[in-house]
Amino acid sequence: MGKKPKKIKYTTFSEVKRKMLQNPEIKREYDNLQPKYAVIRAVLDARTKRGITQAELASRVGTTQSAIARFESGAGNPTLDFLIKVSVALGKRLEVKVR
Repeated sequence: MGKKPKKIKYTTFSEVKRKMLQNPEIKREYDNLQPKYAVIRAVLDARTKRGITQAELASRVGTTQSAIARFESGAGNPTLDFLIKVSVALGKRLEVKVR
């Protein structure tokens, strides 16, 4: 007879995130990244709601699909000009607020 497999206890992402954000340094860095990811989320939502592929958006913006993919993955630091072109291509208006 074989051994019974050990039960594996899984931790959810939410649990890990909650625990990590208890560290003040991590929380500060997380909060500093929120504007960047809010812009990415807004562009992704607008693109998918319109049924536009990354390649189609890239063509409208005058860039490459890989540039759109890099932006959506958070692997870049887009210029204001790039964000304006993306918003126009999606039929949206870009608003920047300083609080």
